[in-house]
Amino acid sequence: MKIRIGTRKSKLALAQTEMVISEITRTFPDVETEVVCVTTKGDRVTDVPLEKLGGNGVFVKEIEQLLLDDRIDIAVHSAKDLPVKLADGLAVSGVLKRGNPRDMLVLRNGTEIDGKSALNIGTGSLRRRQNLSYLYPNVQFSDIRGNVDTRLKKLSDGEYDGIILASAGVERLGADLGGFRTICFDVEKFLPAACQAIIAVECRQNSPSESIVKAISDKDTMLCYETEKEVLRLLEADCGTPVSAFARLHGSEITLAASLSPDKIISESAAVSERFELAARVVRGLK
Repeated sequence: MKIRIGTRKSKLALAQTEMVISEITRTFPDVETEVVCVTTKGDRVTDVPLEKLGGNGVFVKEIEQLLLDDRIDIAVHSAKDLPVKLADGLAVSGVLKRGNPRDMLVLRNGTEIDGKSALNIGTGSLRRRQNLSYLYPNVQFSDIRGNVDTRLKKLSDGEYDGIILASAGVERLGADLGGFRTICFDVEKFLPAACQAIIAVECRQNSPSESIVKAISDKDTMLCYETEKEVLRLLEADCGTPVSAFARLHGSEITLAASLSPDKIISESAAVSERFELAARVVRGLK
């Protein structure tokens, strides 16, 4: 059996695709894989903020169309880039074990951040802007787009005093941050985006590939993925909504923390079987 895997062309997307391939070949040694690279609208247009470009779907629609046309069998995504509603007939059938969910502030060497200096921080995320401003009130922000290497190059060239990156992406790329100063935030103080650090695998429902993807899926991460996506669904959130959500398991219980503003974080726990009711309760607390 051969599986055609759709992915974006960025180094991070390809690195994450290789992680999926590794799990498939480890579990199913006889399965062949072929990588099909796709250039999405979000990759082509890099000078427009995501919310003005069309939201997270700009990294997904072209790949989903290939799935619907049976030109690929599965698609690999950063789960936080997926819209809440997928195309009809498609589903996230599996996820890999979650990586490091924390956000990371990367500063040029010699740059101090103390809450008093008006540093120029590169990020297009309203959630990250709110969270960082809460910790360091005097920071200023500029939009930034592009892959990790591009952003680090802009930082090194002095276009910004600092940038905010997802720790998981930096770690998966093995990016060299030796020439920078880094601050990794605790998730309790700087809540991540819903599904941050999760690699999601999308399939056609009831396709032969779906059973393979389900077999490599990490059960605990899938439970957290479903819970955090439920928060987004209930809030009708898009990439312009500064929502944070982070779930973690403790045996048969799950804890969910969410916020729309860093000065109001709602955190509650419930049995794993009641995770959707938990999400609804937390969302009611946010409103």
